[in-house]
Amino acid sequence: MLYPIIDTTLCRERAIDPVALAQACLRGGAEWLQVRGKDDSSASFTILTDRIVAAAHDAGRKVIVNDRADIARLCRADGVHVGQTDLPVAGVRGIVGPDAIVGLSTHDRAQVDAALATDATYVAVGPIFSTATKATGYTARGLDLVSYAAGRGKPIVAIGGITLETAPSVLDAGATAVAVIGDLLGSGDPASRTRAYLQSLARDRL
Repeated sequence: MLYPIIDTTLCRERAIDPVALAQACLRGGAEWLQVRGKDDSSASFTILTDRIVAAAHDAGRKVIVNDRADIARLCRADGVHVGQTDLPVAGVRGIVGPDAIVGLSTHDRAQVDAALATDATYVAVGPIFSTATKATGYTARGLDLVSYAAGRGKPIVAIGGITLETAPSVLDAGATAVAVIGDLLGSGDPASRTRAYLQSLARDRL
């Protein structure tokens, strides 16, 4: 599965409308989107999230909100993604409810082990490859961390420097989904790029 992340900081840097980007990914066939606004005010991020959730739900797709469980609940998003220093999974569920999707980022084996013991819906691992999109404080983890996390009871989302060329190898290592940010923007046609990812990942599974 492809899991596009709509990062508002990157969108501003590249003069891209994040709502238009989300709509393009949906046209391309993405089933899930994550919206991330690390530098946005609560008010602007709420307005943006509400618009993206509306577009996704009209298309029968899902939206996950990065960090902000309060905004996810307010905008009726489908879930929340948190990092190691954010609200714990149990706290997120206390806000968005037991049926919401909750994802948790991990960056090493100890964090993977701890995440698998939580009530998280899925576990994200990374950065798999070098990435300039987000400063994680971690070097590239490689595919070994994907393989370590996979097959242990939860879906695994791989993130970090993944491209159209490397995505199939990430699924081969055991990932359930690949989260992609920057590589969807390089062609100038994110809808077509999304379709290309989905076709490549589908072919790889045949």
